[in-house]
Amino acid sequence: MMGAAGASGDKVYVDDVFSTYLYTGNSSTQTITNGIDLAGEGGLAIIRTRAAGGWRWIDTERGATKRLASQDSNPEGTDPTGLTLFTSTGFTLGSGGDYNDTNDYASWSFRKAPGFFDVVTYTGDGTAGRTVAHNLGSVPGMIIVKCTNTAGTNWLVYHRSLGATKAVILDLANASVGPSANYWNNTAPTSTHFTLGVINDVNTNGDTYVAYIFAHDDQSFGTNSDEAIIKCGSFTGANYTESLGFEPQFLLAKRSDATGGDWFLVDSMRGFYPQGTDSVNLRPNTTNDENTASFHLTSDGFYYSSSTATYIYMAIRRPHKPPTAATEVFNALAATGSTGTSRTVGFPADLSFTRWRSGSTPMQAVDRLRGMPSSSNAQALLTSSTGAEVGNAPYAYDIWNTTAKDGVNANSIAVVWHYFRRAPGFFDVVAYTGTGSTLTVNHNLGVTPELIIGKCRTAVFAWVVYHKDLGTGSYISLNTDASNILSSLVSAVSSTTFTGEANGMSSSGNTHIAYLFATLPGISKVGSYAGTGNAINVDCGFTAGARFILIKRTDSTGDWYVWDTARGIVSGNDPYLLLNSTAAEVTNTDYIDPLSSGFTVTSTAPAALNASGGNYIFLAIA
Repeated sequence: MMGAAGASGDKVYVDDVFSTYLYTGNSSTQTITNGIDLAGEGGLAIIRTRAAGGWRWIDTERGATKRLASQDSNPEGTDPTGLTLFTSTGFTLGSGGDYNDTNDYASWSFRKAPGFFDVVTYTGDGTAGRTVAHNLGSVPGMIIVKCTNTAGTNWLVYHRSLGATKAVILDLANASVGPSANYWNNTAPTSTHFTLGVINDVNTNGDTYVAYIFAHDDQSFGTNSDEAIIKCGSFTGANYTESLGFEPQFLLAKRSDATGGDWFLVDSMRGFYPQGTDSVNLRPNTTNDENTASFHLTSDGFYYSSSTATYIYMAIRRPHKPPTAATEVFNALAATGSTGTSRTVGFPADLSFTRWRSGSTPMQAVDRLRGMPSSSNAQALLTSSTGAEVGNAPYAYDIWNTTAKDGVNANSIAVVWHYFRRAPGFFDVVAYTGTGSTLTVNHNLGVTPELIIGKCRTAVFAWVVYHKDLGTGSYISLNTDASNILSSLVSAVSSTTFTGEANGMSSSGNTHIAYLFATLPGISKVGSYAGTGNAINVDCGFTAGARFILIKRTDSTGDWYVWDTARGIVSGNDPYLLLNSTAAEVTNTDYIDPLSSGFTVTSTAPAALNASGGNYIFLAIA
């Protein structure tokens, strides 16, 4: 069955079958390239302006230009200038106002794949017990049905948590309806069919229908074909934490126990944030502008921060496909800033280290989990400061799909940007709330982290850096040039968790962020070397040299040096910046040289980089 989800024998990841893609309309035509093969495999695209406007559901079974709107009970319509073509990497758009005017848009693409999603069409026969075949290959967790030819028919939703005697309505804020045999004939769906009762919304004789079928907990995805990428469930509670066993990138939820509860749709591209920050919500049953949601991201599920209620939900795992090249997960750009200018990153970035190259300015760390709004006020942490995060990251913002935009204060200034993407074995980001005591934190790196850079977000604390070659009994601070401190603030690490101690890594009631890195052969190297005073070749296992190098002396004072190929790693002078300092870039030194397997520390490097007997840690990316 999995051969249908990808090439025969290929591993299938959520990256292959689902995408949230944001874009700005141009009132003309444009091609959306999100990597989802809708033309060859089939599927569904949902499009919505992020301002007030209607929803558009277009699928390959009914054909491009045929749309349904989840906020109303109208039949199918035709939009000849809407979504005009499904492609092997996404879809193309005409100039239609609900798809591609000058607004910002969100789109969600679901590709047909066993164990994930299917689309079928059928004609009603008005007979109770009518069955409809599907190709999901597993028992559905949720089914959304809409009549396509008759006005006044609601979007009827089956959900496994409600059972086959009840339904919820996608275009309304009502509580669940039923029990009644009219919806699903009191019969649970199977891995090959679902069953209908007799009601206009699902089975009137001669009417035509489309059904969108979502799986639940089919554990046949990922590197070992043993991971689930979609789950459908429910919960009842207030200030409630739901564990999915994975970090979601998409959540569709509906209160089912009371009328007045709109649907919620949140995703990590627009802003699915941890507790303490409002997530960004669109409501599939309304035409309202974006607003906030009471659902917050955790490393293995989500947190509901409101009063007692019962919700049903459908959640999709965040991207977790292992990279095959460093260019898929890291990029460095150096240019003169220009407010609002789009920069091609090449992937959806999760972290940006950015700063001016001249003048006394700090390096700013901005990441998707803490917030990357469509403004110049992203939440920044300053690597040279012990201070709490600040709401002005003026150098870069709008980290969307494969691009990022310059911030307002980057205008006409020489800037360097370092972009990182979360990926198994390479890099992860974890946001959490401290307790004032020892705290075990879940992560999704997939391997034991070798470098952890942590910072309290909401109070004054030093940056805490754990490195495998310093061990858990020692840490070092990113914001100073001091040597390592013989004290444990990261007391344990594993492939699924790390343990943070009070204050620096678990201050009571404060929110924290942690950046986790590991060695991924051919892509990244976390390591150390001993200084000799002579040229040192540092072998990272690369084939074309390092594009990013971070070095810090640990046995004595020494700054945090950063080089990158965007500014130049050459056999000559190499510009560097210091993470722990606001000093301007230095351009007239030759402290490192290129090396195909990694990098060379030259004999002219100072004691902070190459003293005989000195100890140094580094992070290098190919």
